[in-house]
Amino acid sequence: MVAQEFTVDLNKALVFQVGHLGEAYEEWVHQPIPTREGPRFFESDFWEFLTRTVWWAIPVIWLPVVFYCISLSVRMGHTFLEIAEMVVFGIFVWTLMEYTLHRFLFHIKTKSYWGNTFHYLIHGCHHKHPMDGLRLVFPPAATAVLCIPLWNFIKLLATPSTTPALFGGGLLGYVMYDCTHYYLHHGQPSSGVPKHLKKYHLNHHFRIQDKGFGITSSLWDRVFGTLPQRKSASKKK
Repeated sequence: MVAQEFTVDLNKALVFQVGHLGEAYEEWVHQPIPTREGPRFFESDFWEFLTRTVWWAIPVIWLPVVFYCISLSVRMGHTFLEIAEMVVFGIFVWTLMEYTLHRFLFHIKTKSYWGNTFHYLIHGCHHKHPMDGLRLVFPPAATAVLCIPLWNFIKLLATPSTTPALFGGGLLGYVMYDCTHYYLHHGQPSSGVPKHLKKYHLNHHFRIQDKGFGITSSLWDRVFGTLPQRKSASKKK
């Protein structure tokens, strides 16, 4: 018996619909709808509210936490140079986390009901509606939950006095990432690095979605061989 093909109704809450797509989910989610108006996720107004975040909430909420964490290491006697080194190292580690999460978690292949539902919530929604300005940055409530195991992991590897600055550096890297990500979708850079990054990221959304996982830079794509080919190179083949 052949199962009837499921069709998503974009006028209804999407989260608990997409799981029914099964194997067809992968193709469906990578056919972007580039409108600024985003879909409804949940029937519940409360849960719907938690999925929507204005971009400026990220620096407003998290930069004070960054500065507080760095100040803890300062109070424990570290010099300005030591603090700077720890913060830069934290940012550097974040860039690797950014790449790893994007490549191996956000682009995981799924076909089960709950697998599709989970993927849509964490990243699939962004590929389906890439210009939805209220779902471009990570919800603060979810970030707060994830910060707990991250802090404990750093605490396990570092000393009590270096843990806060390293964590602050990683969190600063995250803030830079989320603000950059929003700008790449809604800003209009005219030249230089920002223009290149915007072209690079939109290429990931609209042309080659299994390459170009870096957001703030293409460093780790170069290191791990996921740098997308240029159009001219692909045409020659």
